[in-house]
Amino acid sequence: MRTTLMLGVALLYAGAARSQIRSEPQPTPPLPPIEAPRDVRFPGALKLEVDATDLDRRIFRFRESVPVGAPGPMVLLYPRWIPGHHSPTAEIRNFSGLTISAGGRALQWTRDTADTFAYHVDVPPGATSLEIEGQYLSATDEPQGSFMMTREMLRLEWFTVALYPAGHFTRRIDVDASVRLPSGWQLATALETAGTESDTTRFRTVSFETLVDSPLIAGKHFRRLDLDPGGRSRVTINVAADAPELLETTPQIEKIHRELVRQADKLYGARHYDHYDFLLTLSDRLSGAGLEHHRSSDNGVTAKYFATWDSSFISRDLLPHEYNHSWNGKFRRPADLWTPSYNVPMRDSLLWVYEGQTQYYGNVLAARAGFLDKQQALDSLALTAATYDVRAGRTWRPLQDTTNDPINAQRRPIPWVSWQRSEDYYSEGQLVWLEIDTLIRERSGNRRSLDDFARAFFGIDDGDWGEVTYTFDDVVAMLNRVEPYDWAALLRRRLDENAAGAPLDGLKRGGYELVYTDTPTNFYKDSEKRRKVVDLTYSLGVVIDSARQVTGVLWDSPAFRSGLTTGSEVVAVNGVAFDADNLRAIVKATKAGSAPIELLIKQGDTYRTLPVPYEGGQRYPRLKRLPNTRALLDDILAPRR
Repeated sequence: MRTTLMLGVALLYAGAARSQIRSEPQPTPPLPPIEAPRDVRFPGALKLEVDATDLDRRIFRFRESVPVGAPGPMVLLYPRWIPGHHSPTAEIRNFSGLTISAGGRALQWTRDTADTFAYHVDVPPGATSLEIEGQYLSATDEPQGSFMMTREMLRLEWFTVALYPAGHFTRRIDVDASVRLPSGWQLATALETAGTESDTTRFRTVSFETLVDSPLIAGKHFRRLDLDPGGRSRVTINVAADAPELLETTPQIEKIHRELVRQADKLYGARHYDHYDFLLTLSDRLSGAGLEHHRSSDNGVTAKYFATWDSSFISRDLLPHEYNHSWNGKFRRPADLWTPSYNVPMRDSLLWVYEGQTQYYGNVLAARAGFLDKQQALDSLALTAATYDVRAGRTWRPLQDTTNDPINAQRRPIPWVSWQRSEDYYSEGQLVWLEIDTLIRERSGNRRSLDDFARAFFGIDDGDWGEVTYTFDDVVAMLNRVEPYDWAALLRRRLDENAAGAPLDGLKRGGYELVYTDTPTNFYKDSEKRRKVVDLTYSLGVVIDSARQVTGVLWDSPAFRSGLTTGSEVVAVNGVAFDADNLRAIVKATKAGSAPIELLIKQGDTYRTLPVPYEGGQRYPRLKRLPNTRALLDDILAPRR
């Protein structure tokens, strides 16, 4: 009996002990570490050959040769953090068919499970190079991503078709690149040609950094125009189009594009390139683009960019914006955004300078050069001011925090953009720089302006097309050299504040105020036409496209309070099948007082009728001249002689 009792107690203690056990795992040992980039030259030059002739399947094929020295482990990197994207957006999912060999023998490669953009391979004894082959499978259907190739043209981003060795700054890795194109096609790139044989063009040796910074466009229908005849360095606009007639311009259009170069020279007083190429694709088939590079810019607009010049104004600031980046963003770059290679994370804290001031000067130079006349420029600014004046997200999320959006959101669609905010450092940043410009002008009696800052900050070291970094303190110090003031406090207030309404002090000081009328500006109407929408943001608080889909709902607007959401389909309005003009007329009639507007909504398989109480009539933003004030904004937009 005693033995049985003792056995029972022992089992009880054992059970209690087991119930207190907690398994505690240890981290899995990582793969061999990836060597950090060092500022030392990579021995030898990479050789990269790209075949871009498979137009039907939209496949870029590549072969690459990487010199190697001693045998042993080696890591090859696929570029991840791409300058201008400000985020890790490289589409490695389309990088396919990878094979690596040495001396005719296939080698086993292993992808790093922590950094999936890194490939480990063992170099065998006696090998002098690694031979790499693969494909970049560009999109064949819209949900897959951007269309990079059509039957008429293509855009080649070199980073999509190349690996590079870890352990070196990309500026210390040399590359000999070539491309094979469809027969009869012409190409343009900032790279300099070393020779052409049949349909293959070879380029002069450059660093991997310069290669990635020099995209290429090519096409069947092509035209070049010298934008600075007899100038100090070549500036060319290279145009590929869906059809030959779309390449036709007028002397006035050509004069405007040449004037952009002259006005930028007037602004900055220096050039940070030995030559510059605007790469411009006019297409409704190839995806649009807008990406800055040091000696070029990749610009994709609609096919009728030239053909509808007199009636269409949207996207007119694209070339001025990207050209500004040669100074702001490429030559002078935020210190925490510059990285030694494309696999070191970027930090975006100063994008309100990099992109915000470029957005400001992109619009200013568009006006000074004639891309927009003065009224169109004012109407564009009115739309920007109104956008942020009703952006409810300003009450909880500061402008500074939106500089994290490229990394966090990566431009994916979001349900409530007016509440969540989305990369507002661009255009809200534009309003902040307008405030600074007008304040400098006011305090100095219009003797100094932000132009003086631009010349002193971005116009240094004429002819240098390397990179010079800057910090917040550097920006403040230069502003104080131009006009003494507590710029740090002003900037931190605008960057960190949570407040309703947009920062519109620059407008007021510039001699204008934001108002709403019942008639849209021509700029507003063109915006609706280009997007194929009816935009009632400032009345009902809703945007509806030509397929009757709700593409935007303003937070806390009448439409929001009724329960409307993006993605809904508006089937009928007040019992009548949806029609954009009819909806506008119904909204207009509310000014005289009316019953709630009734929207019949379809969401999935569900139909609902939503009453939208509203009595404000049509409301469209525009700028109104303030009496008895100096129009500093007019001075800002006027061309420099």
